Amino acid sequence: MSDTEKDIMKTIIITGASDGIGAASARQLATAGHDVVLVGRSPQKTAAVAKQINAPYHVADFTDLAQVRRLADELLAAHPQIDVLANNAGGLFGHETTTDGFDKTFQVNHLAPFLLTNLLMDRLLTSRAALIQTSSVGAKAFGNLDLDDLNNTKKWGANKAYGDGKLANILFTQELHRRYHDRGLSAVAFHPGNVATNFASDTSSPIRWLYRTPLSRLILVDAGKGGAALTWLAAGTPGVTWQSGAYYEKNKPVPEKKLHAQARDASVARGLWERSEALLQKAGA
Repeated sequence: MSDTEKDIMKTIIITGASDGIGAASARQLATAGHDVVLVGRSPQKTAAVAKQINAPYHVADFTDLAQVRRLADELLAAHPQIDVLANNAGGLFGHETTTDGFDKTFQVNHLAPFLLTNLLMDRLLTSRAALIQTSSVGAKAFGNLDLDDLNNTKKWGANKAYGDGKLANILFTQELHRRYHDRGLSAVAFHPGNVATNFASDTSSPIRWLYRTPLSRLILVDAGKGGAALTWLAAGTPGVTWQSGAYYEKNKPVPEKKLHAQARDASVARGLWERSEALLQKAGA
């Protein structure tokens, strides 16, 4: 962080902040003097991290869109300025349907943060905020969105559901940039690295074994290092530290030619936005 950036203290909301890279980044940002606001699913774990860094926190389960709406109301009431919204909550889950009628992996990774972001949009625009989406190389490895079947009802697989969710994070970032950058909003997506967590533990995905073998120590990074990538973006200055609309790995933009083919198609990004709005409307969310 530069001396100039150190002087600019921000209000930074991080979802998925009760563990992993979200909690690690929250600690790093709080140490640097930023006003960090935690959002987590577990009341106990979220409160514990909040106590460590003396930060406010909110609890919401993204498998329930009513809780996302309540969360948005709480955030708007408590925080008149939101400089950064880090949509970090996500994961790879088993084949489950939420109470809202959506695939759990799709809802937690994309639909819930899409709803939260739009509910906060007026505040984000007046704050000239930065939006950060925690994506993954899984977007390119496993993702292939069918805009007419975002729940993957035709053929569900744990890896595909996860890859689709992470690809949706990149497409959401691009469409946020297209719609709102000229109004002061900046948006970025990033891959934090393959972080050593309990990732995919309750799924049938072969990926779960990668996180539980001795080899994991050689190919996985700890949460602190993964969190540092989020911290770099959150503490940085859009247009200086990083460029809006881009996707980053190791603090460097990934060239467009190396992105998933769908992430190079603006019509897919627009279509995902429109389908997401329609799905939320149909679900009464």
